[in-house]
Amino acid sequence: GGGYLGRPTRCPPWARGVLRGAPPAGRADDPIAPTHAIGSFDFMAEFETLHEAHRATRRGKRRSCEVLRFENDLAAQLWALHEELLSGAYRPSPYAHFVVREPKIRQVFAPRYRDRVVQQALCATVLEPALERRLIYDNAACRVGKGVHFSLDRLAGFMRHHWRKFGAEGYVLRCDVRHYFASIRHRDLLEKLERVFTEERTRSLLEAIVDSFEVSPGVGLPLGNQTSQWFALLYCDGLDRLVKEHLRIHAYVRYMDDAILIHPEKDYLKHCLKLMMEWTDDAGLEFNAKTQIFPLSAGIPYLGFHSRLTPTGGVTRRVSPETVRRMRRRLAALQGAYERGEADAFAVHQSVSSYIAHLSHGDTYGLRQAAIEPLAFKHNR
Repeated sequence: GGGYLGRPTRCPPWARGVLRGAPPAGRADDPIAPTHAIGSFDFMAEFETLHEAHRATRRGKRRSCEVLRFENDLAAQLWALHEELLSGAYRPSPYAHFVVREPKIRQVFAPRYRDRVVQQALCATVLEPALERRLIYDNAACRVGKGVHFSLDRLAGFMRHHWRKFGAEGYVLRCDVRHYFASIRHRDLLEKLERVFTEERTRSLLEAIVDSFEVSPGVGLPLGNQTSQWFALLYCDGLDRLVKEHLRIHAYVRYMDDAILIHPEKDYLKHCLKLMMEWTDDAGLEFNAKTQIFPLSAGIPYLGFHSRLTPTGGVTRRVSPETVRRMRRRLAALQGAYERGEADAFAVHQSVSSYIAHLSHGDTYGLRQAAIEPLAFKHNR
């Protein structure tokens, strides 16, 4: 079963509980328990699948008003979603708009809670199983078992491999797409999705979500949608395959709109950039001013760290000055919030622990000692 070329899929972590103990397909004595194959629209729309999606979506937000209102009449809310999906009547609600100022100013359009439940179910049981195996290994954003630190480790591995073959001589092509999410064309995205998903109801739901938002007519995805992450991963898959399969660049990593290529010849990277710009032009995208070619010996700025080869072929990883300034500013704000009683000890512990864990992925012992160890949080009672 399944609506995506009939390929077998793996079960997402939270959906394993849905399948465990489910009745055999076709049994009708329990209308709530799932009876369809994972990957199909029917499985995604099952009451129990939506319930597990709700449990995953509410994680860390159980005290929010929106979650409490939804849970106040949970069974009716989930059953309404179940019937709307099966009947084809489901449409995303208007988005909530807010501005994020760190690490830079972004306009975020967040879906309502009921829509986040649908997207959680759709991503876990339909999009992820179908798209995961289609993407290249080094497309690292928003995928289970991958992420920022995975991509940084892959870059370090490519740098060490380059040093063993060519020494410290070589060049880096750094690419950054301008306003990536806001530039994705709906028509092109839907064509890519239609090549993956053949089930008509799945296509209709995807089209409803894609067309529920636009920056300009037929263009743009909202940053707050979980589905937008998977759509963005798929949209530039053709660029990834151009680099890996046509240009034969082994040392290539991409994290959403940031990409790094390493090669011993500068002229070949210029050729790569030319073909990549042709591809992005056709896709309605463009590279910004950060896109450039520079010597490998200068080090590589990527995902908030600066990675550099040592004379012996090792890789050091320092935090970028911008990241350090942002971290100090946030910690100072957290100190003030704790002193005023606006943040509790648990929130302080979570925030500081996350910084320590993130910094531990680089050569940052001195920074941690200087910036975090001296911190004192005093509560004015």
